[in-house]
Amino acid sequence: MILDNIVLPVGYSREELEKTVRKHLRKNQKNFRSLRVLKRSLDARKKPDLKMVLKVAVDEPEETFTAPEIKKEASCVIAGSGPCGYFAALVLSEAGVKVTVLERGRDMDQRILDTETFFETGQLDPSSNVQFGEGGAGTFSDGKLNTLIKDRNHFGAFVLKTFYEHGADESILYDAKPHIGTDVLRDVIKNIRRTLVSRGVEIHFGSKLTDIRTAEGALKGVEINNSRFLEADHLILAIGHSARDTFQMLFDRGLSMEQKPFAVGIRMEHDQDMITLSQYGTLDYEELGAASYKVTHKASNGRGVYSFCMCPGGYVVNASSEEGHLAINGMSDKARDSGNANAGIVVQVTPEDFPGSHPLDGIQYQRELEKKAWEAGNGRIPVQLYRDFKTGSVSEAFGSILPKTKGKTAFSDLNDILPEAVTEALKEAIPAFGKKIKGFDTGDAVLSAVESRTSSPVRIIRDENREACIKGIYPAGEGAGYAGGIMSAAIDGMETALAVIRSINGEFKDKQK
Repeated sequence: MILDNIVLPVGYSREELEKTVRKHLRKNQKNFRSLRVLKRSLDARKKPDLKMVLKVAVDEPEETFTAPEIKKEASCVIAGSGPCGYFAALVLSEAGVKVTVLERGRDMDQRILDTETFFETGQLDPSSNVQFGEGGAGTFSDGKLNTLIKDRNHFGAFVLKTFYEHGADESILYDAKPHIGTDVLRDVIKNIRRTLVSRGVEIHFGSKLTDIRTAEGALKGVEINNSRFLEADHLILAIGHSARDTFQMLFDRGLSMEQKPFAVGIRMEHDQDMITLSQYGTLDYEELGAASYKVTHKASNGRGVYSFCMCPGGYVVNASSEEGHLAINGMSDKARDSGNANAGIVVQVTPEDFPGSHPLDGIQYQRELEKKAWEAGNGRIPVQLYRDFKTGSVSEAFGSILPKTKGKTAFSDLNDILPEAVTEALKEAIPAFGKKIKGFDTGDAVLSAVESRTSSPVRIIRDENREACIKGIYPAGEGAGYAGGIMSAAIDGMETALAVIRSINGEFKDKQK
């Protein structure tokens, strides 16, 4: 039996939950064998009197996912070890497919060392950074696990359960806004790798997909690091949104691509207590932790403005992956205890904003902004107080809010980095957000630039079988333009793996008919 709208106080105990559930059950069902929370959300409509609203399952079996078996011996190469690549590998290896994962970056432990060195010294390793390496770009994020996609097959539950079984907190299984935290996610990813290796999956770090070989419109193999050839009939492209050189190679080899809209803007930092007080009406609910927010605005110039990857108690991160170019992102640890809230405040851009009609011109648009950001801060994260952003003057000192960043900062005028249409939309939207969240438009808020990697600027075309125009190649995840975050990328990886299994078993629709 599924019971909805179970209302409990914040910080409720298991005993309170069971007692309340029994009140909702009929007399002959008071004694139940199992009780699971399916969903838990916060009701803050009468703040500061907050309540938790639960959906629970009483004596209901858990849904499980089992991959179909392959009918003949087969293999698959996966390019990328982010959530898309690793979850595709989990499905394929369970089905009995021989899987080889290629990751251009390094394993988690070495990647962390390389990234910390970059934060401290500014010395960038183009193959091991916030964007590239085991776990993908989401490893250096808040670790949010919510998604807005239509999950028709309920794969999201499998993804969450897998994260939980590999070290994440149980609360991710039912919280309406689950998050792991970058510190915990790192260990979870390593544990998933150990599971894959135990199934016979080969994982090669420092192994970049540099070319593909085809014959008669079908994949025959892949080239690794411009030197080694590996025969392959199936290739899943889980390459992430920052694999710009790989996009170029794939385009040159004939894969069909198209431009895709995305968003660019800034990161905005506030005092976390201010955000929490606005959202909860009090600071007394320690059980709830740092509060998040979500804001949207339609600017008079027609641009949509919205918060992106909001990080309660988080850090602004230098997320660069190319020399002479600078991009930023946000991340939070599990505790969300930095003292600052930050979020991308981003503005929609479309192919009409790009320099031309080439499918990869969105990448060129990003690069131009990132080059300006790098030059503005001389390699450091450009920052500016909101009050100075409004007037176009370079800040001289921080006010009541000190930035919490991974990577050094430099005062700059962000108006010189961003397109005029973007700055116009931001200057209109931020005061509007201040009417929804008291203090949001404080002059002391710290702005950083440039938030340019919100999603992939390109989509690699795939058909109803999830194949590209070259048989045997399967574009998947965020980089290919089919996902937007950890959960959707993992789910897309699973669904793409099932498409590969259908192909192996001869269940695909024939493209030629």
